Amino acid sequence: MAKSKKIERKADQIAEIKKCGLEPIYFIKKYVRISHPTKGPIPFQTYPYQEDCVNDFQQHRLVICNKSRQLGLSTVAAAYSLWLALFRREKNVLVIATKLETAKLFLRKVKGMFDSLPEWLVMPTLTGESVKELKFSNGSVVKAIPTSQDAGRGEAVSLLIVDEAAHIDDFDELWTGLLPMLSTGGNCILISSPKGVGNQFYNIWKMATDRSTETEKKEGSNGFWSIELPWTVHPEHDEEWFKAQSANLLNNPRAIAQELLCSFESSGFSFLDKDSYTYLLNTIESPIARYGPNLEMDIWEYPASNHKYLISADVARGDADDYSAFHVLDLSVKPCSVVAEYKGKMQPDKFAEFLVEIGRKYNDAFIVHEKNSAGLVTSFKLKDLKYPYVFYSDLFEKTKELFKLYMDTEIGELQPGFTTSVKTRPEILAKLEASIRNRQLRCRSKRLTDEFQTFVIIGDKPKAQKNCNDDLVMSLAIGSAFVEYAEKISSNNNDMALALLKAMQVKSKSMSSIMPDNSFGYQGADLPRKSSGWGTSTHQTPKENVEMYKMFDWVWKN
Repeated sequence: MAKSKKIERKADQIAEIKKCGLEPIYFIKKYVRISHPTKGPIPFQTYPYQEDCVNDFQQHRLVICNKSRQLGLSTVAAAYSLWLALFRREKNVLVIATKLETAKLFLRKVKGMFDSLPEWLVMPTLTGESVKELKFSNGSVVKAIPTSQDAGRGEAVSLLIVDEAAHIDDFDELWTGLLPMLSTGGNCILISSPKGVGNQFYNIWKMATDRSTETEKKEGSNGFWSIELPWTVHPEHDEEWFKAQSANLLNNPRAIAQELLCSFESSGFSFLDKDSYTYLLNTIESPIARYGPNLEMDIWEYPASNHKYLISADVARGDADDYSAFHVLDLSVKPCSVVAEYKGKMQPDKFAEFLVEIGRKYNDAFIVHEKNSAGLVTSFKLKDLKYPYVFYSDLFEKTKELFKLYMDTEIGELQPGFTTSVKTRPEILAKLEASIRNRQLRCRSKRLTDEFQTFVIIGDKPKAQKNCNDDLVMSLAIGSAFVEYAEKISSNNNDMALALLKAMQVKSKSMSSIMPDNSFGYQGADLPRKSSGWGTSTHQTPKENVEMYKMFDWVWKN
């Protein structure tokens, strides 16, 4: 009889081992114990959302989890790692954490769970143990390491777990190195609270949730299954808990969004707040036409009669990662509107020629360009072209007037352009932020809005995230600094002078070139792309301009 009972008990144990091997949740709930800070080892009583996560880990090869704080996801991942290592042969589990202590803590959790199991349940034995890894007799390994440039490179991984991925420095570079190990069929679990938009974790999440035409949830376009866990999923987290946690976070909206609400848009140190960014999204319009080299200039409005325009520009070398960019702003409407925008790679001197061409088309627009580094080449060329309306900082400081014409004797050796410095950069960016927040700019551009997604506060300095651009942001920032002077545009002497000169065009062909060349070019992407005349320009040569200004010197003076 005793012998029968012993066999029966062994048969029960075998049945339990089989059941645990098939059902990770059953194994975790019945046999895994976790360490409680005050109660010591206790059974791991999982919550429904945790069980859903385990099921997703098992059913999907690639999983990304955007979570709130204090949901026990790292503990769930540790328990799942132990189950995989014990009940599957030759499994290599690699955990990457933000720092060494976090990696050690993860491995201690796994080891503590292993030690709490009944001996008869543990088929493989522990053959090796260190602060970084646990080795089992069935060939499985659980390894936890901190982030580094070569973390995980060259390893054949069965399961990769990246904890707090959004908070890992240079995660984009790390992810590039990790992708090859997943190409062989390994599974991946990315777990993190959000940290703003534009980073690699956000990009993976965005693609994982990109199911615009699907009603039924499935993997995203990148193959990732998405899990979102705000604070409300925990059955013991009520409003009082939320208020207490918010108080612990000093009621900081960004911290609350990051740690409790799973909000990407509000969690990072974005340059624009969520409302301002939403406003930008709502102003996006498809351009009515495209123009210029490679059709990289978007046009929303053609020049309107009697409207004043400002062109603000950010200049790049034309052969590096940055782009030259400019915006055409209509100063005659409220809110001030972007009517055209360019972003592309062009040599600085050719960029000056393009600025002059567009300036002519938009009623002799006032040009303000950045003259730092490569911008100086643009400055020299603009001065050589004798375009009448360009920004000279020293002269502008005296009058605070746009569209003011200056004599050669006033200009002298001065070079046109705006200097972006440690002092002026935060000033123009502050004006840009205020203009958008107060709905004083109508931006229209998707390219610009995309740049704002990755334009963040790093330290105390607003700038583009790594491997991102801010050319359009800086171009518009320069423009926004001068919008406030639109109402101060001189409407007497200069306009009278130009009217007089334009009236003379019927008597002198040489005077006709001062008329803005505002014929139009290529149609938009949704229309046939054919030239309708905007590509040709008949401006005077610099020498002809000089002679004209000398001839009518009395007009400018009076």
